[in-house]
Amino acid sequence: MATCPPYPTHVHRHTHWWQRTWVRYGALITLLALSGLVILALVREQTGTQGFLVGLGLAVLPVPLLIAAFRWLDRVDPGPWRNLLFCFAWGACAAALIAIVANSFATRWIATATADPAGADTWGATVIAPVVEESAKAAAVLLVFLFRRRDFTGIVDGVVVAGVTATGFAFTENILYLGTAFGTDQLTGDSGIASVTAATFFVRVVMSPFAHPLFTVLTGIGFGIAALSAGRHRLRRSLLPLAGLLLAMGMHALWNGSAAFGEYGFFAVYAAFMVPSFGLLTWLVIWTRQRELGTVRAELPAYVAAGWLTPAEPYALGSMRARRVARQYARKHAGKEGARAVARYEACATSVAFLRQRGRRGRAGADFTVRERQLLDALWHLRGVARPALEYAARATAPPAPVPRPVPPWAYGYGAQGAYGYAAAHPPYGPYGPNPPHNPQTPHAQTPHAPYPQTPYPQTPHAQAPHAPYPQAPYPQYAPSAQHSPSTQHAPYTPPGPHRP
Repeated sequence: MATCPPYPTHVHRHTHWWQRTWVRYGALITLLALSGLVILALVREQTGTQGFLVGLGLAVLPVPLLIAAFRWLDRVDPGPWRNLLFCFAWGACAAALIAIVANSFATRWIATATADPAGADTWGATVIAPVVEESAKAAAVLLVFLFRRRDFTGIVDGVVVAGVTATGFAFTENILYLGTAFGTDQLTGDSGIASVTAATFFVRVVMSPFAHPLFTVLTGIGFGIAALSAGRHRLRRSLLPLAGLLLAMGMHALWNGSAAFGEYGFFAVYAAFMVPSFGLLTWLVIWTRQRELGTVRAELPAYVAAGWLTPAEPYALGSMRARRVARQYARKHAGKEGARAVARYEACATSVAFLRQRGRRGRAGADFTVRERQLLDALWHLRGVARPALEYAARATAPPAPVPRPVPPWAYGYGAQGAYGYAAAHPPYGPYGPNPPHNPQTPHAQTPHAPYPQTPYPQTPHAQAPHAPYPQAPYPQYAPSAQHSPSTQHAPYTPPGPHRP
């Protein structure tokens, strides 16, 4: 049963000037730009020009590695780059500005109220900073969750959005800390490995570049699980992000307070808590990514039955290795544009699979039919370049068929050799293996089928796009015709034996 979008699919409605897209984008870009200029002025004031430049050069080193790691996790269903750019800019500009202003104000207020500057610094680092910083970073995750809901579909999306936001925040914070350390070295005259700058670089950039991403990823996981929850579980969808935010604050407070646990408190918390947590979350994200690939392999065969995809494509689209081989094949035969077309085809097919899964589980939105049709039309327009590449990738990455072992001559038993050592004229094996023994109780037992051939699948002969499958209704069962009714039995084909031509 086909799903076709209603006509017309878009109803023109009058919108106010503040509801227009360019107004929203302009306001957001202006806000981030102003935040960036203010944070730049504040950091430069605290570190000086030389300290700012040194901190900038050292703080930028882990950024490409972290962005590449999060982008690698998002390869199954990659989100648009504009979301990642917004998240990084929010963390580096808006969240960092909120944290600096709020932390400074709260620490000064505590120091004035308690007349204990040392205690105020401890309270500011272990209580105020985790709450303020994690809340500021979580605001970016919330904005993407609310206004880019189509791109926020699961745990991996939450991890990527939160991790990129925290990477931007850590980038600005490292500039501040490294620039301040360089200014201290300028006053004391220290240099080399014994300098404060080297120690700060080793702790913040070498040992713990993943610290801030690790904290905020807990918030992203909460939003990701909420995205997977059904619409009727409103309380769960509200509590899960809050629970993730509280966990992020607690882990951040433990990390900041490790210096108060003694001389080796930092290393104890790092080895006993931070490293195992990082390993556990990494395993969780990779396991979730493998589940997403399994969803692609499980949902796309419905579109194969409807004619939108070829039988080889679900396997190729459900394997990261096959996807890479398909893009390389397209780049070799169609250039960079062909590789980009295959990448878009893979992204659209993955989105169709996830959309169908949400539809089966009752979590699809009101625009399910329109969105499905848009994705299928995009697949149909890109099929000319993508299908040959994916079929080649399916053949190239398919597991090899098992090769039967050669049977030695002595295994044929008595009578297998002819007289005087010559081979018998009629070997006891037919072309399909050993002849099955006659069983009087099952006179119509059929021989097993041969394995499915590893040949390329034919192209779809229809020029017109097929209909999309209905996501929730099962397909009708096959009804045999009169001439093939069960009452008409035919003897199965038997391969010729040694005494049957």
